[in-house]
Amino acid sequence: MEKRIYVLEDNDDIREIVSILLQEENYEVFAFSNIAAFRSGVAKGKPADLFLLDVMLPDGNGMDYCSELKSSPVTARMPVVVMSANFSNKEINQRCFADDYIHKPFEIDDFVKRISAQIH
Repeated sequence: MEKRIYVLEDNDDIREIVSILLQEENYEVFAFSNIAAFRSGVAKGKPADLFLLDVMLPDGNGMDYCSELKSSPVTARMPVVVMSANFSNKEINQRCFADDYIHKPFEIDDFVKRISAQIH
């Protein structure tokens, strides 16, 4: 059975690249461009095996949403990986307790390895 990854990224190009990279690794990907759509997709969709969140979003902050995911009994144990070009790993961990942090721009091999490490 394929592992499911929910992606929240507002940049169309990055969202498409990330989705393709993950699909090539045989993950089932559900990608969203804003928190409202992501929230709806998570609520209505199949359970996630991992959440991949951008920080700077048009309708909120991915770190705040990460905190919501980590504080909900339903999603607290699911890995959350945060991506950002503007924040450090320390800042992200202090604000939302993400399981991992990927700095943008990222190396493709590193991205795939870090996602795989969290989901397996």
